[in-house]
Amino acid sequence: MSADTEVPEIERAGFVERAIVRHRGDSSTPAFDQVAEEIPVALVFNGISHVVMMATPRDLEAFAHGFALTEGVVASAAAIFDCEVFLRDDSAEVAMTIAQEDFVRLKDRRRALTGRSGCGVCGIDSLELLDLRPEALPPPVIAVDLPQALAKAAAGLRAHQALMAATGGVHAAAWCTPQGEIVHVFEDIGRHNGLDKLIGHLALQGVDLRRGFVFLSSRGSYELARKVARMRVPLLATISAPSSLAIRIATEAGMKLVGFCRQDAFVDYTPHISL
Repeated sequence: MSADTEVPEIERAGFVERAIVRHRGDSSTPAFDQVAEEIPVALVFNGISHVVMMATPRDLEAFAHGFALTEGVVASAAAIFDCEVFLRDDSAEVAMTIAQEDFVRLKDRRRALTGRSGCGVCGIDSLELLDLRPEALPPPVIAVDLPQALAKAAAGLRAHQALMAATGGVHAAAWCTPQGEIVHVFEDIGRHNGLDKLIGHLALQGVDLRRGFVFLSSRGSYELARKVARMRVPLLATISAPSSLAIRIATEAGMKLVGFCRQDAFVDYTPHISL
């Protein structure tokens, strides 16, 4: 199949095999290694390409839905009328049809943005477009015993990371119950892509995002906190550290933010916010 051939989306493993040579001490051994797949994915809204993200070519419909929601392209999942995914050998395109009022708003603030695995704001040409002022979350509708819930989530996450086990090179985003039970996990070479896939899947399933929390196998960067706050999730937990801007966003939104989550420890960066 040529690189220009388009086919409807089919499930891909998310990794490819590459010939390598393993070196240990004085020995060298030819072998094959499984490497996380990374391709450019164009997101097209009402016929106009909006953004190209570097992503792992799995769960791209969920990814597109999640991106549209967490980036504020649409006001709600109901504003997405159609979504079609086309995979090529080395790229992909997701074509979405959204409500006209959302499309008009998108055109008004349209930006030329090329994403990378670790980048959330590439291409933004003014500080005003960063949208760092989240709306306040409504009062929480769940109660979370943080030590128990986080310990359970931290203990269970690795078992859900099949792509990480195969490649050692991807991030995971998990949806957890208030008790810390892991319900859904999505993986991607980009941490924000994994989160978008998770949010998109939950939106497609009609899950109430106020009744659980997000657990990430990454640091808590500002764009992750902003996406989670925009979706009205009451708690964001990460395995690594947050940034100062992520803490500020969580504080202004009234969202609980915790980091360095382990089976026996965590750090609360918003101790004044209760669940």
